[in-house]
Amino acid sequence: MASLGIEAEQEPLLGDRTPGSREWDIIETEEHYKSRWISIRILYLTMFLSSVGFSIVIMSIWPYLQKIDQTADASFLGWVIASFSLGQMVASPIFGLWSNYRPRKEPLTVSIFISVAANCLYAYVHVPASHNKYYMLVARGLVGFGAGNVAVIRSYIAGATSLQERTSSMANTSACQALGFILGPVFQTCFALIGEKGVTWDTIKLQINMYTAPVLLGAFLGVLNIILILILLREHRVDDSGRQCKNVNFEEASTDEVQVPQGNIDQVAVVATNVLFFVVLFIFALFETIGERAILLGGLIVVWVGFFILLPWGNQFPKIQWEDLHNNSIPNTTFGEIIITLWKSPREDHNEGPTGCPVEQAWCFYTPMIHLAQFLTSAVLIGIGYPSCNVMSYTLYSKILGPKPQGVYMGWLTASGSAARILGPVFISQLYTSWGPRWAFGLVCGIVVLTILLLVAVYKRLVAFSVRHGRIQE
Repeated sequence: MASLGIEAEQEPLLGDRTPGSREWDIIETEEHYKSRWISIRILYLTMFLSSVGFSIVIMSIWPYLQKIDQTADASFLGWVIASFSLGQMVASPIFGLWSNYRPRKEPLTVSIFISVAANCLYAYVHVPASHNKYYMLVARGLVGFGAGNVAVIRSYIAGATSLQERTSSMANTSACQALGFILGPVFQTCFALIGEKGVTWDTIKLQINMYTAPVLLGAFLGVLNIILILILLREHRVDDSGRQCKNVNFEEASTDEVQVPQGNIDQVAVVATNVLFFVVLFIFALFETIGERAILLGGLIVVWVGFFILLPWGNQFPKIQWEDLHNNSIPNTTFGEIIITLWKSPREDHNEGPTGCPVEQAWCFYTPMIHLAQFLTSAVLIGIGYPSCNVMSYTLYSKILGPKPQGVYMGWLTASGSAARILGPVFISQLYTSWGPRWAFGLVCGIVVLTILLLVAVYKRLVAFSVRHGRIQE
């Protein structure tokens, strides 16, 4: 870029706070500043569209799966949903490593192209004569694989922002991600007006209906995203003080010119942050500027309180779906008859069907019910605690890594989050079904307590790379 050759006497937007630095001695100009933020905002959009790609079909996967393949059951649905996170977990380190050595346009373009192709495959899973459910499984897995570019996005933003800018930039990135998760189902609801039959384009065997229209929109937006990246995205790197890096052009920079910042990354802090992030995403999956360390700690405490409130207490027990008792789910004994009398639902007398806790879950007979106010209070607290934990985990992680290439490290962090989204639902569903909410939420509280203890143990190590090496005062 022309701005790289601008003389130092031009007035900078960000001053040189560390004179004499060899690898970061070019002061940022207004042209560079504008280009840098255009690139960052393009990646905000990319993060948003990546999230939309996950959530825009989430409500229709089950009916669409049943429509295209009658052999699909609820257990296979779990694999279809988990395939997205599996694909993302595998792809994140790969794309992260790629972005360390090549221009970020390359992994971003390839990953989005994979998502576009996967969305098109999803729209055609009805065409094969058999094994349609497996084609859907592959399609969702490839969409998740394409979403592995989240690691590239976060590593780019971490390297293109100063310490002062990074917290808000990471927060904006997470906000775009959350907005995509929220608006995806909204978009799908709009497409419900098309109906199940929709319109068929016989020439190319394409059905445009309430199930396929959302992914076709996602494919179209993906193509636009690729065009914007190719036209507007530029390679930018600044140090923690905001000074511009010399060598941002991968094609023109020679090996001799690239200078690696001095100092080692605190690997203990890196591992600890990965664990913290895993637990944060794990907890969230179950429930589908002061210092960052303090916010993270406070957020974890709030989340713990939220789950603690969910623990059943009192002497009011849930109603039982006692119709199952008549079907000999429990032996016809005197005890069984007493239970029927105590737990009989008044709604069944009006032929409205069985209500309450499934009788096969034995814990229903001795575990107090969770009240609505109790649940809502917990939801509010967890809803407050989770976003702060999420944003601060990414922010702290990027600051700990410092100005060195972060692609691989961000890939591992994204992979740990994907693993949490895979394991979380499996953990909570199995534990809740077998042992009930007291054990399920109690163990979550225990996990959060251990996480808080880990955070306290490494609290002093969770500092920015430049602060750790004395280049910037905390």
